[in-house]
Amino acid sequence: MATSAGLPVTSLAETWVDMGELIRPGFPLGLDDLVVMGDAVATKLGSVEPLQEALGARVGPQGKLTLLEALTWIRVGSESPGETRTRLVLVRAGLPEPELNQPVYAAGDRWLGRPDMRWVAQRVLLEYQGREFHDSDEQRAADKVRFRRFGDDGRSVLDVWDEDVNTDAARVTLVLRTAEALGHPRTSLELSDIHPRFFSARMLELAEIRARRMHARGR
Repeated sequence: MATSAGLPVTSLAETWVDMGELIRPGFPLGLDDLVVMGDAVATKLGSVEPLQEALGARVGPQGKLTLLEALTWIRVGSESPGETRTRLVLVRAGLPEPELNQPVYAAGDRWLGRPDMRWVAQRVLLEYQGREFHDSDEQRAADKVRFRRFGDDGRSVLDVWDEDVNTDAARVTLVLRTAEALGHPRTSLELSDIHPRFFSARMLELAEIRARRMHARGR
């Protein structure tokens, strides 16, 4: 076991698995929270495998169903909760997965920047504008210059703020705006799947089965 200041501590991956104990009715943690934390851990460690291994090493861990589903959504590269939640909205709607925080170069290997998300073939970039870092006049001016560099190289930039992912109407607007930029047909979108998720699909399925059984017994 690792130590910190002489005290034993669990690893990042093991701590993520421990969070499964908070996945239950009446507790504040849900599926998407595990994805946010998992993205942070996987990005720090450079791989999702430590999370998979830590979960596989446990015998009957609490919240296993939700942890397993969270693993299917966790990616290396996300650098903030807002980025993760934005990605989940877009991908669950049926849009292609973006590359995360990869450098973009113009001709002659001239560095342009490192957007939060990019779709290479479509030459579309997305920047999540966290208010803590991007809401000042100075930072907005700097972002404008950076976006112009991308635009001058023939790339489209989508700027996304917290209000773009916090309500159903805003999420729909964000998905449609991104789909248009990507040239993705609206008819193939799954707009009913863009809501935040608290429980895993399997947990909801089991709850429905139990409810049907109880209803049948009460007849």
